[in-house]
Amino acid sequence: MKKLVMAVLVTTILAGCKTSPTGRTQIALYSDQQMSQMGQASFAEMKKTQPINSDPRVNNYVKCIANDVIAVLPQEYANQSWEVVVFEEDSANAFALPGGYIGVHTGLLKVATNQEQLATVLGHEVAHVIAEHSNERVSQNSLLQTGLQVGGAALDMGNVQYRGEIMQALGLGAQYGVVLPFSRSHESEADIVGLDLMAEAGFNPEQSVSLWQNMSAAGGSGTPEFMSTHPSPGNRIKELQKHMPDALKAQQTARAKGKTPQCKL
Repeated sequence: MKKLVMAVLVTTILAGCKTSPTGRTQIALYSDQQMSQMGQASFAEMKKTQPINSDPRVNNYVKCIANDVIAVLPQEYANQSWEVVVFEEDSANAFALPGGYIGVHTGLLKVATNQEQLATVLGHEVAHVIAEHSNERVSQNSLLQTGLQVGGAALDMGNVQYRGEIMQALGLGAQYGVVLPFSRSHESEADIVGLDLMAEAGFNPEQSVSLWQNMSAAGGSGTPEFMSTHPSPGNRIKELQKHMPDALKAQQTARAKGKTPQCKL
């Protein structure tokens, strides 16, 4: 029986192997539809439990930047409908969920001081989605903690017993607005993919460095919630600078095509 179970596990894992945008091998056992259902349920729950900002000026600004980033996503993501919500929350946070959902905390606007810096964060968060990091996280959670059988049962979002596990697997805490960290490899990958996305949208990628400097400064003696267990600011900036020449070329190409973001708060 043990051999049979192991054989099933190995076969399932091999069937779920994919390659991330940076060439990293990953395990993604769930379908796009299943992940979208999880994202939809999670986002709906957050909208019920967290105050939403209703300032048209703030919302138009955030959506303007989000739309520019979304426009350069791979076709399957760019063509889907995206919902962007600004939550009234002081923490410097943002997130994106499978299925086309983006949440931005008002506290982030105090740290991301211009359109390029906010585009850095939104590019980073959307990169988590297109790189299927949530799927990878849910898959790992199912394999390591609950097993494949319970993992399948967890897809039933009506079963309250598994709601907490799914929220955590998607990167969401019990309050639904606190973004738990992905792994450092996920974060580093999202940094690079997000840098490319913002540059391809016409935003100045050099502002990504300024954004993370602001994040570090905002933490004072500690670390902003958004950066918890992320790569250290110094290492993160070094990696961004390493990829900056390619990002600047991408921005130049975007500008030549008429992509000149003009999002103002």
